[in-house]
Amino acid sequence: MTTYGYFLSSEEFTPAELLSQARAAEQAGFDALAISDHFHPWNDEQGQSSFVWSMIGALSQVTSLPVTTLVTCPSVRMHPAINAQAAATAAVLTEGRFRFGLGTGEALNEHILGGPWPEASQRMEMLEEAIEVMRKLFTGEQTMHRGRHYTVQNARLYTLPHEAPPLYVSGFGPQAAALAGRIGDGFVTMTPDADLVGQFRRAGGGQKPVIGGLKVCWGTDGAQALKTAHRLWPNEQLPGELPQILPTPAHFEQASRLVTEEMVADAVVCGDNEDAHLRAVGAFAEAGFDEVYVNQIGPDQQGFFDFYRTDILPRLQGTARQG
Repeated sequence: MTTYGYFLSSEEFTPAELLSQARAAEQAGFDALAISDHFHPWNDEQGQSSFVWSMIGALSQVTSLPVTTLVTCPSVRMHPAINAQAAATAAVLTEGRFRFGLGTGEALNEHILGGPWPEASQRMEMLEEAIEVMRKLFTGEQTMHRGRHYTVQNARLYTLPHEAPPLYVSGFGPQAAALAGRIGDGFVTMTPDADLVGQFRRAGGGQKPVIGGLKVCWGTDGAQALKTAHRLWPNEQLPGELPQILPTPAHFEQASRLVTEEMVADAVVCGDNEDAHLRAVGAFAEAGFDEVYVNQIGPDQQGFFDFYRTDILPRLQGTARQG
């Protein structure tokens, strides 16, 4: 049965607004929360970028929903040993309801300490070693590790959950799906691609969960909603590896000048058409996803939550139960 959650956008909203959205999501009937982990927003129009570990601590006090990072890069900006400590504490605070989504990251967030930005193949290698380090630390044993990318000496985690948080590996192509199947406890990808799901499962993913997400812009004025989506999130429509290699919000703003409203309209549901929202969210369930997270673009959050509470979630969840 597919789980439907709400995606908290750390790039667009203040910490207080994110906490308010978490409460509203639980009241609206969403079953889980996801939250982004960024040092920068994608552009200055979005305008925020809070520290995810502070936010997860606060979320643990205002909601009983599970929380997943979508996604953290554990290999560049913070050493995997520190990420392991943060994740373990998050799992304790949420009483085991924390899931750690992991990816190879973007230069936008990870180059800030001045080091080189590795090629994709090296970033995948670093991610695999980072996961190895974190799994060792989650045992609670004193850990020594000397690898190609990381060294850990005499490290032990003392604050640990009863069970280690699951590590969900993000990817957008066949190679990454295969890596997730081999080393992950689940797979994260942001398009409803049944072929990728199949590649993950064949590579060792089996029945492990597949997690996806999408943005919508609910509003009673569809044209205005489209303008809001285009103003705040044109970066979502940038092709290929650009989102992984552009280093600053200013660079994303420059590239996003090529993104038209028509491109956004083709990719993002804008407005209040029930069937359009149901098709966009339901496409993930049809592609074999186990969890789907929806993010509302723009300021009209309560209208979105009311709409999903009364018109969308009952139909999605009813379909899931029947399935």
